[in-house]
Order: sequence, then structure tokens, then C-alpha cells
Amino acid sequence: MIRTRSYANRRQHRLAAALILGLLMLASPDAPAAQLFVALNGDDANPGTEAQPFATLERARDEVRRLKADGSKPAEGITVELRGGVYELARPFELTEEDGGTEAAPIVYRSRPGESVRLVGGRVVTGWKPVTDPAALARIDESAREHVRWVDLKALGIDDLGEVAASGKRLELFFQDQRMTLARWPNDGFVQIVDVNGPTEVDVRGTKGRVEGIFTYEGDRPKRWTAEKDPWAHGYWFWDWSDQRQPIASIDPETHRITLKPPHHGYGYRKGQWFYAFNLLSELDQPGEWQLDRETGVLYLWPPSPIDEGQAVVSVLPTLVRMRNASYVTLRGLGLEACRDNAVEIHGGRGVRVAACLIRNGGRNAVVMTGEDHGVVGCDISEMGAGGIVMRGGDRQTLKPAGLFAENNHIHHYGRWERMYQPGVQMGGVGNRVVHNLIDNAPHMAIQFGGNDHLIEFNEIHSVCYESNDAGAIYAGRNWSMRGTRIRHNYLHDIQGFENRGCVGVYLDDQFSGTEIFGNVFCEVTRAAMIGGGRDCVIENNIFVDCVPATHVDARGLGWAADGFDRMEQSLKAMPYEQPPWSERYPKLTTILDDEPMAPKGNLIARNILVGGRWGDFEDRAKPMVTFQDNLLDQDPLFVDAANHDFRLRDDSPALKLGFQPIPIERIGLYQDELRASWPVHHAVRDEGAESKAR
Repeated sequence: MIRTRSYANRRQHRLAAALILGLLMLASPDAPAAQLFVALNGDDANPGTEAQPFATLERARDEVRRLKADGSKPAEGITVELRGGVYELARPFELTEEDGGTEAAPIVYRSRPGESVRLVGGRVVTGWKPVTDPAALARIDESAREHVRWVDLKALGIDDLGEVAASGKRLELFFQDQRMTLARWPNDGFVQIVDVNGPTEVDVRGTKGRVEGIFTYEGDRPKRWTAEKDPWAHGYWFWDWSDQRQPIASIDPETHRITLKPPHHGYGYRKGQWFYAFNLLSELDQPGEWQLDRETGVLYLWPPSPIDEGQAVVSVLPTLVRMRNASYVTLRGLGLEACRDNAVEIHGGRGVRVAACLIRNGGRNAVVMTGEDHGVVGCDISEMGAGGIVMRGGDRQTLKPAGLFAENNHIHHYGRWERMYQPGVQMGGVGNRVVHNLIDNAPHMAIQFGGNDHLIEFNEIHSVCYESNDAGAIYAGRNWSMRGTRIRHNYLHDIQGFENRGCVGVYLDDQFSGTEIFGNVFCEVTRAAMIGGGRDCVIENNIFVDCVPATHVDARGLGWAADGFDRMEQSLKAMPYEQPPWSERYPKLTTILDDEPMAPKGNLIARNILVGGRWGDFEDRAKPMVTFQDNLLDQDPLFVDAANHDFRLRDDSPALKLGFQPIPIERIGLYQDELRASWPVHHAVRDEGAESKAR
């Protein structure tokens, strides 16, 4: 049974009034400003009025430049309004420093209220025919032959056919806005490697494998692939958290052996790991599968519904919108889809907003941004080939914050191609924030951060890390100096890892230090809060329900990870940690090298609540170095309604007497707002063994 949840008819706390007013000033449809208009039936020779609109975004941009250059740009800014429809972009829409506005007079590109505007980086594919070529029919599964259709992309003028698996260069196929599956076997899931056969052994702390990609498979299915022009395999070849796609060099049906083309996977290959094969015309055997012959340009598809009743699109453009040093520009209420790389790129500048947009079916990330005070607000992001929002900004040398943020976004069903280390939000630098987002249904992590003084707050996260173990829903690792991040008032639930083998809720990996985990709710999360050998971390005032275990602290720096000292010292000394503002902000860093730096000292676990599950896994060498204080482990905390996941505390809760601070659970997650792309928002907890597509 799928457990569905929704955000509807629910009051949420807003951020500071100044922030919201600032956002609305940037994007309000009611703000007095000059207006230009773009429509599908427009003409770039027109003046850009509502009655005589432009045809392209580029023409509107050039008119904005003209208005700015001759001094006629109004003090309130300029709004470019797009009428409803699907705009097939001929090239990425590019904005530079000269295209920006000011805080008081922004430049806004938005859809007309109530109309759907879609900026598409793909091309509609028409002219589908039944397959009659004898050679192709011989390779297609007999059950599929009458259903499969083909089209010649080169004949349609689509000459750049991309690559099979290269990041940012993949041509993809979408039908009725749904991504189609590159023909594969098995159709779902993976099969195990029977044995590895390379000549060179690898041994990682007792875990053995082989360097070369030569392995034995079970059964006779791969015999069908020997005539394929460009077969590939996707596998978790050595570790559960490190996948790779590789072309197949040869298949030996007699020995049941597959040899992959080098370069070899960085960790090697080992028995019992899992893979599937893809890009196989011979495995095009169910609706929704496709394959492209890049030599001839012929694309094959088994359409999931009659081909003449739907629309097929292949991705062509790398990026839809690219900004370089543009400031105070807003994209509002736009659909952005069907590109091969990042949908929106914002480099440099200040004060850009991507608000209330629908971003989907992209080849890599939805939005990548550097600079200062940029934000992605209220967007719905799904079906991205890699991750959701990537933001890097701020100066670590001076600890100057960038103020980049992701707020009130629903980010889900991402990591289609790049499965590992492609989170819903990736954050680096100094002083950025991830707040009030809903992140769900992804093969690996939800939030990855590095750097200093970030805020991760009021997010709901579930059904992530489902294809990996030894993974973290919120993750950071390998640094003593990346301190000051607060992870507070988030709700993490239903996170158990691949085949329920276990993963981590908040994972401070490989001696990551100086991080606060405060006031979060963890429900059915394996190893909910983990300190992996780090120092000066705080796990305080959290609620753990049915978590096995709730907390973990180890001393890996005194054991198997001791050889990482040089790397840790090098990253520390790259920062001016002994000088202000570092020495004032993080005084414990100034003496760390003189105080057993590889030991997990200074960690605090205090005033947490445990219900069900198991309290902790604490390595013997680590436990004496941890301060435990006032944790409620063996009493009923008196939740308001635990059966219905209402984990607020009653006024007579014994936890309050220990100093537990009530968690503002009602503020967690999405909120209804003028800049929210959709409302209500529905989402579903993923069932084991099947990816739920319920929205």
C-alpha cells in the first residue's frame, strides 16, 4: 500500500516579512512597471505591445537593453510577459550584465497569469512508421515487432544525436511529457554478478574483487545482445554507493562472460554486486522503451499509447536559460524542460530569482547558481537526469556569506541517469540556506553540503537513498574546517536504503566536524544521526521514532581511517584558521592539531527523545569522549497522536522537564504562497521494490 501525503489547506509560518516582501517586489504581477509582450503568434518586427507582441525572448531582451541604454527604463523595472504556449527554443536564452535590473527595478520574465508557458529545448518528432526492415525486425523481440515504430532523426534535421551516457550530452526521448526508457534488461531492477574474472586482485580492508571489468553472469539472456552495435551496462560494481555506466566490449555466451571496455571502474568489480544492460534494440520489449541507432539516425519506440494521439520530443539544446553576471532578474511561472544539460545556469551577479517554475525532464540539474543572494523559490522540480538545485557561493577565506537559497520547492524523482551524489540540493561555500523544501523519491541523497555556516531548516525528506547503502539523506564529509552548519527542525522519514539494508538520515562522514543537528524528527530512518569520527558536533533536542539505531558515533580516525590525517591537515591549513574571523568563529580549531586531532572529541548528545527502535551504536573508543545528557530513552514522551505521526508533545510530557524545547512541527515543509508553482502538493512514500509515481 502506498502512503500518500499532501500539503493543502494548511497554514505555515512564513520567513521574515522583509524577505517575503523582497521576493514579491521582484516578481509581483501587480507592481507598476513597463511591460513588453511575447507570443507564439507574434513578430519580432512588432513593437512588443500586448496587441502587437514580439515572437522571441531574444527580441524582448534586446528591447530591454534599448530601454536601459536610452534612459527610458522606468524606475519600477520592466516585465516581459509571455502568452501561453510551447516555445521551442532555437538556442539557449542568454542574459549578461547589461540585461540586469536593480533591487528596486528588477527585470521580470514571466508567464501571463493563468496561462501555461513552456520553454522547451527539444524537437517534436513526427513521421513514425511501422518497422519493415528485416534486419531490425530480426533483432526486435517477437512480441514487440507489431508495436514498435521508427523515425529517421537525420531526415528531420536533427544531426546532433548526442552520446549514450555522457553527462550533459545525452539525447533523450519523451512522449506526452513522460520520459521513455532506453531499452534494457532486466526491465526493472538489477541482476547479480556471479563472479569476477579479471586477472588483477583488489583488496580494500578485506573486501576483495578484481580491477578489470570481466565478470560471469547467470542464464542465457545476454546471448541475444551479441549482434548489438553499442551495448552498455550500468552497475554498482564494487560499492553500493558508487555506480558507473560502461560500454560492453564483448559477450561470450559459452563461458557466460561479459567484458567491459576500459577505463575500469575506480574501485574495481566484485562478486555479488549488481548490474543491468541497456541501449539494446533486442531488449525493446515493452511499452515506453526506445533505442537509437546513432550510425543511421533511426530511432525506435514502442509508444505507451497510439503514436498519432500523442507527441514525441527528443532533447536537443544543452541549456534553456544561461545568465552571466546578470543581477535582479526574475524568471517566474515558466515551464522549463527537455534539455540535455542544466536547465538554468546563473553565474555571478546578484539577486536573481527562479520562482514558481515547473522544471522537469532535463539532462542534468534544474538550476545551477553562483554569485550572491540568488534564490530558487516555490518551484516544482522532477525527472532530472542528475540533481535538483546546485548552489555554490561565498568566500571561505574570509567567511563572507553568499546568501544563496532554495525555499519552498518540491524536488522529486531525480537522479534518472546520474544516480549517486546528485542530490536534490547541493550546497557549497559560506552562508547559504535550504529551507521549507519537500524532497522525495530519489536513489541517493536529498541534501549534500560542504563549506561553512549554512542553514538546513524546515525541510521534509522521505523515500531517498533507495538505491544505495552507506548513504546519507543529508550528507557531508571529510573536513575539520567546514563548520557552523545548522541542521534543525527537519522531518526525515521512511529512509531505509537499498533492499532495506540501511542508510543514514544525517551523515557526518569521515570526521566532518562542528555541525549542529537540533530539533529534527526522524521516523523509520536507519542510523538516523551519525557522527563518523568527527569532532565538536551536537545531536540535541531531536525526536527518534522507530530508528535502528537512532544515533551513532565512531572513532574511525583512530582506526581504519587514520591514514587520512594528511588529507585532513592539508584541507585545514588551506584556511586561515588561526586568524580572525576564523579564530573568533571557531576557536576550537586553533588548537586542534595539538589535541589528538583524529579523535572524536567534543561531541554532545543531549535532550533527545527515543521511541521504539534502538538508541545508539557507539564505538568503544569513541563513547568516553561523548557527552550524554538528559536523553529520554525509557519513558513515554506523551506525543499528541503518535499513531497518526503527530509527534508534538503534550504539555505534561516528561521531556519538557528535562529542558526539551518543543519542535515547531507545524512549520515543517512546503507552504502555500504567491510564489508556489502548484497547490495542493501531493506526494507518496515509496513502496519497497517499486518506485511510486503517485503525485
